[in-house]
Amino acid sequence: MRMTETTAVYVDGYNFYYGRIRGTPYKWIDVVRLFERLVHEQTPSSQLTLVRYFSAFWLARFSTHGNASTIAQDSFLRGHEIRHGTRFQKTMGTHTHDRSGTKMPRYVDGQPFNRADRVRVWKLEEKQTDVNIALAMYRDAASGRFSQLVVCSNDSDVEPVLRAIREDFPGIRLGVITPRRPPEEGAVAHRNMMSSLSANADWARSHIHDEELACCQLPDRIQTGKKPIDKPAHW
Repeated sequence: MRMTETTAVYVDGYNFYYGRIRGTPYKWIDVVRLFERLVHEQTPSSQLTLVRYFSAFWLARFSTHGNASTIAQDSFLRGHEIRHGTRFQKTMGTHTHDRSGTKMPRYVDGQPFNRADRVRVWKLEEKQTDVNIALAMYRDAASGRFSQLVVCSNDSDVEPVLRAIREDFPGIRLGVITPRRPPEEGAVAHRNMMSSLSANADWARSHIHDEELACCQLPDRIQTGKKPIDKPAHW
């Protein structure tokens, strides 16, 4: 093994939020500190030099807190840029929706699927994130800058780029961290770790603990030299 594993981490922001952060008091998470800690546990020789964060700008009209949600996201991203500089880089995709609504099959408890029974709904879709992650990982692998690449996702769409890097750059160490809660004794997991991801990695971590999130929070107030960035009140 190399003396130092120069490492880059790729965070699927949507997957990370809905898989692990939503419904917790840990939304003001410092993702650079968190993944520096998690990766070091798996690879003590690692040196985290870059965290790439992938998401899409929230739309106020579809957010629970309206404009406050978009302001919160902006504060989260700017806070990371202020604290971590070039170690944190964001890549933002887009959200799309049909302005007249999308017809989807109605769910009726106890009844079989009926294609003809449909209702019109707002269907919001995040676009470009999967492709952006794959392109960034492959280009970073080809650059020769990193000896270890780690992705935080539980989306099977990441499998092809892991497989391609493993085949084309066998000297690069690959890791997977799935944004899931630890299993509770006797409880049925909502969604298991994707075996197709771990099968194409050198190591995989199946969950993130509350304690790890709690100790890796951003400061409630981040000084910028101008107007400070405050933790959103509803977070």
